[in-house]
Amino acid sequence: MTTARPALDPELHELLADMPLMSQLSPEVLAQVRPFSSMPVEPLLEGRAIDRREVTVASPDGTPIPLSVFSPANTDRTTPAPCVYWMHGGGMVMGDRFSQIDIPLEWLDEFGAVVVSVDYRLAPEATGTALVDDCYQGLLWITDHATELGIDPARIVVAGPSAGGGLAAGLTLLARDLGTPAIAAQILICPMLDHRNTTTSSHQYSGGPGVWTREMNEFGWRAVLGDLTGQEVPQYVSPALADDLSGLPTTYIDTGSAEVFRDEDTDYATRIWAAGGQAELHVWAGGFHGFDTLYPQARISAQARQTRTAWLSRLLQPHPAA
Repeated sequence: MTTARPALDPELHELLADMPLMSQLSPEVLAQVRPFSSMPVEPLLEGRAIDRREVTVASPDGTPIPLSVFSPANTDRTTPAPCVYWMHGGGMVMGDRFSQIDIPLEWLDEFGAVVVSVDYRLAPEATGTALVDDCYQGLLWITDHATELGIDPARIVVAGPSAGGGLAAGLTLLARDLGTPAIAAQILICPMLDHRNTTTSSHQYSGGPGVWTREMNEFGWRAVLGDLTGQEVPQYVSPALADDLSGLPTTYIDTGSAEVFRDEDTDYATRIWAAGGQAELHVWAGGFHGFDTLYPQARISAQARQTRTAWLSRLLQPHPAA
């Protein structure tokens, strides 16, 4: 039986008509699409006053993990800057530290934030907690080098889209449970949070080509979980499993009404509220998965990005008390 779906935003529907879409992923298809899952960063840096630095940190097993650090050039380094720690999207199986980097670079322009992006290892070559552990090592490096980076360690924001949003959520849970480092906020953009793939929205976007279908989601989760099943799956890998969402930093979640992750994302926000936490949730009517990264020129995309930036502005630059 066919499940009815929310209609796409008309402008997005027209733009999507010209995009080649897939129904599912396989190891063979993944090998073909991986080389195209990221764009070079250099064109984004042209004309911007940005200092770029490349560093490497060691994962728990000694694997080198690249980090890219983007800092505003010619700024007053005596005033500590906020930091955005970026985890890229790509279904856990593709992309690199430059994927969707245009989003946090806008926050560098707007707020003078230092942006650090991590090249965590990908599944299926890496499985289980390896990906989130890589992200945690990058976070430790940021806090250890806060003075050198010119950042305020009390204003570190973790952020990412899709798989990166899921990793940001898992990283925030891990940092909370370990008691360090402090995270000021998490921005989860259409995050990939639940390996169970059982929500209404996941079934709505099963079958047929799409930007990210239920079948593609199943492939991504199988790749990262490896042999893990049932009770063995850690909450840091699949954050929707977490029984306790208390004690988390303020959270921003946005998603589209026309995408696989809609229901797990809205449920995560609801459970944060139920635990006494603060979350801001936006469900963009007619938005498909990753709409604002694929088509930033669309009106709904511009509004989604502006709303996200306005929230971050309130967080980073609170009005002084009267």
